Amino acid sequence: QALSAAIVSGEIAPGSVVAVPALALEFGVSATPVREAMLNLAKLGFVEAMRNRGFRVSTVSEQDLHELVQLRRWLEAPAMRVVADKLDGRPIERYRKLAHSISAAAARSDFAEFLAADTEFHLALLELADNRRLVGLVADLRRQTRLVGLATLSHTPELEISSNEHDLLLDLLVAGRGEEAEQLMNTHIGHIVGWWAGLPE
Repeated sequence: QALSAAIVSGEIAPGSVVAVPALALEFGVSATPVREAMLNLAKLGFVEAMRNRGFRVSTVSEQDLHELVQLRRWLEAPAMRVVADKLDGRPIERYRKLAHSISAAAARSDFAEFLAADTEFHLALLELADNRRLVGLVADLRRQTRLVGLATLSHTPELEISSNEHDLLLDLLVAGRGEEAEQLMNTHIGHIVGWWAGLPE
């Protein structure tokens, strides 16, 4: 999880070649679990094994990223209208706690926790739409998405704004304002090709 978060957030840059012994030293563990983790990440397409050199972090092209964002907008944003109806009368403590975990992790620049809490938050909300295939598709798209500029946003207004959007989204959903929640989700996902790609919006 720590390695995948470092790759997704850009802490380990695309195209970088990483050696198992160096990573083992960094994480304070033996080489075996690191090698196993890297091989698992290779299966997911995060890295490519290089004979006698280690692993190269794979890149996601600008076109790939735009296609992923487009798909996620098509799937996640309209679903917020459904979630707004389903959330009526349900307890929201779980979602609010996750939203606060996202903001707290962002404040600490703990990108592994940030990404874990962010994924759990968004997939938990989508579960309210009662469509397992939707949740599975979005989970898969999220695994393919890279936020290579995220690590550079440490302690910036942009990271704080994007983090706080989770609480704002919950407020809209609880109020039954599905159309506005859909619009906010469109904006939120758009950060992937904006702030989280290291670009201005």
